[in-house]
Amino acid sequence: MEDYPDADSAGSDDETGSDPAPSREPLTRERIVAAALDFIDAHGLPGLTMRRLGERLGVEAMALYRYVPSKEELLDAVVDTLVADVRSDAVVLDVPRDGWQDFLQRLAHGVRRMALAHPKAFPLVASRPAEAPWLRPPLRSLEWVETFLSALLDEGFSEDAAVEGYRAYTSFLLGHLLLEVAAHGADVGPLDVLDDRASDPGLESYPTVHRLRASLSEDRSAVEFEEALEALLDRMTVARNLPLD
Repeated sequence: MEDYPDADSAGSDDETGSDPAPSREPLTRERIVAAALDFIDAHGLPGLTMRRLGERLGVEAMALYRYVPSKEELLDAVVDTLVADVRSDAVVLDVPRDGWQDFLQRLAHGVRRMALAHPKAFPLVASRPAEAPWLRPPLRSLEWVETFLSALLDEGFSEDAAVEGYRAYTSFLLGHLLLEVAAHGADVGPLDVLDDRASDPGLESYPTVHRLRASLSEDRSAVEFEEALEALLDRMTVARNLPLD
């Protein structure tokens, strides 16, 4: 397995330094979202307001609403940017080339690099509503779930095994990375992962997700907890039985 380096740190967190002077660059939605992400990286999510973001961009807060109708939509756009960062990661693949294990390892390292590059923003990936209530962070977009499931099916997984793999994989990633970004100063609680705005979207462009939608919607939390606990105990048993040096 090739070594995939991860970020060693989340960058500088200068809470007291002044923000850079606003430029005369035209205001766009992309520029507003990028500035919001930069603000969260530097100062944390609780301090983000439309007024402060406007000051950072050199405009009145009301000018922002032409491009982002609400702060809620702004936060959703920040999450879209974070998820897109994983897709653009040079190591992450769209399809397996050297087996499914290599594919999943590359993807996991790509998600981790994104989380460590933006530790104070990463909890938004867990707390903002996904495109459908049965999608699970951090692989929470229909595009990513389609990629993930299709890859496993192409590698010989049954549909049930692919769905179970998606559940286990996302649970592992989210639990580990929330703990890791917390160590970098992220505010990870409370996370409101349920949102009334979450609804079933049109799935015509995602045939694999559409076919497996019922399985993805099943509540298997108790079973997953027991299986994860058993796997942990199995690993501890192996470690316990290793010969002493």
